[in-house]
Amino acid sequence: MQSFLKREIFDEQHDEFRHVVRRFTEKEVVPRLEEWAAAGRVDRELFRRAGETGILGMSAPEEFGGGGVDDFRFNAIVIEELARVGATAVSMSLCGFNDLVAPYFIAFGSDEQNRRWLAPLIAGEKIGAIAMTEPGAGSDLAGITTTARPDGDELILNGAKTFISNGLLADTFIVAARTDPEAGRSGISLIIVDADTPGFTRTGPLQKIGLSAQDTAELSFEAVRVPRSSILGSEGAGWTQMRQNLSVERLHIAVTSMARMRSTFDGALEHSMQRQAFGQRIADFQANRFYLAELATEIQIAQVFIDRCILEASGHALDETTAAMAKWWVTELHQRVIQRALQLHGGYGYMKEYPVAHDYLDSRVATIFGGTTEIMKEIIGRKITRPS
Repeated sequence: MQSFLKREIFDEQHDEFRHVVRRFTEKEVVPRLEEWAAAGRVDRELFRRAGETGILGMSAPEEFGGGGVDDFRFNAIVIEELARVGATAVSMSLCGFNDLVAPYFIAFGSDEQNRRWLAPLIAGEKIGAIAMTEPGAGSDLAGITTTARPDGDELILNGAKTFISNGLLADTFIVAARTDPEAGRSGISLIIVDADTPGFTRTGPLQKIGLSAQDTAELSFEAVRVPRSSILGSEGAGWTQMRQNLSVERLHIAVTSMARMRSTFDGALEHSMQRQAFGQRIADFQANRFYLAELATEIQIAQVFIDRCILEASGHALDETTAAMAKWWVTELHQRVIQRALQLHGGYGYMKEYPVAHDYLDSRVATIFGGTTEIMKEIIGRKITRPS
C-alpha cells in the first residue's frame, strides 16, 4: 500500500532528516525494544543519543541547543519513523518532549528558565515530563485540584498527578496547579518542579495493558516548596497556555495512530497474500478483499487529512476543532484497522511475537489520552452549533 500513498508535504530537507531519524531508529531503538518493554521504561542513554543526533527540540531556538526550525513536519517525521517500527512507547518518551514539554518552554519560558531547564533537556542530559492529569481530573483539566499556595517568594504545592508519561525518569516537570483556588480557570498556573525537590515523590511504573516500554507514574506533592520564579509565563495563565498547545498534542496522537495503522495494514496485507486457506490465498476471498479495499481507502483519506493538519500546525494555523476532528477520527479508524488486521492473521495475530499483537495492545489508549473521543466530539459539536 505504501506505493500509492503519495505525500507531497515534505521537501528534500525533510527527506534528508527522515533518513537520519530512520538510521537512528534502526540502530538505537529497534535492538532494545524488548529489553525496554521488560524493564517498563527506556534507557536514559536513549535521550542523550537522541540529543546528539539532533532529534530533540528541533523547533527550539539555537541558543538553547535547538534546531531553530519552527516546522512541525520535522516533529511528524520523528513520530512516523518510530511508529513505523512499532516503537510507539518510545515515541511517547522522545516525541512527547518535542510536542508536549518543549513547546511550553519555547512559548512561555524566560531566557533564564530556558538556559537552566530547556537546554539540558534538548541535549538529552536531562529528561522532562508534563503533569496535568489527576486521579479526579482527566480530560476535564479545569477540574484539577493540585494547589500551589503563594507564601512570600515561594509556592507550596500539594496534590497528586497520575498517568504521567516519563514520570519515573524525568528530572524536570511542568506541573499544572491552582495558584488561586477561588479564581476558577484563571487561577491555574504552570510551574517547573525539579524531581529532587523535598516533598515530591513518585511511584510506578503503573502496570498498563500496552505501551510496556513507556514509563508511566503517579506523582505526589506534599508541602513542596518552589520559588515563584519557577512559574512559566505569568501567574494564572496556565489554562490558556494548556489550551494553546492541546491542538499540537492531539495532532501528535493522531500522527502516531496514522503511521502505526499504515504499518499494521501493510503487515496484514502481506500476510493475507502469503497465507493459504482452502487452496487459495487469504486475500483471494472476496470478503477479505472487500475489507482490505475499504481499509485502504479510509487510510488514504485519513492520511490526506492528517497531512493537511501537519501543514497547518507547521504554520501555527491548526485550530482546536480541526485537531479534535483529527484526533478522534484517526484513533478510532486505527481501532478498526487493527481489529481487521488481527482477524486476517488468524491465530498468529494473537501471538505476541507478531507486530499486529503489539499494536492491538498499544493502540487502545489512543482514543483515551489527550482527551477521549467523546470529549473531542463535544469540542466539535459545541463549535459547529454555536450561534454565529
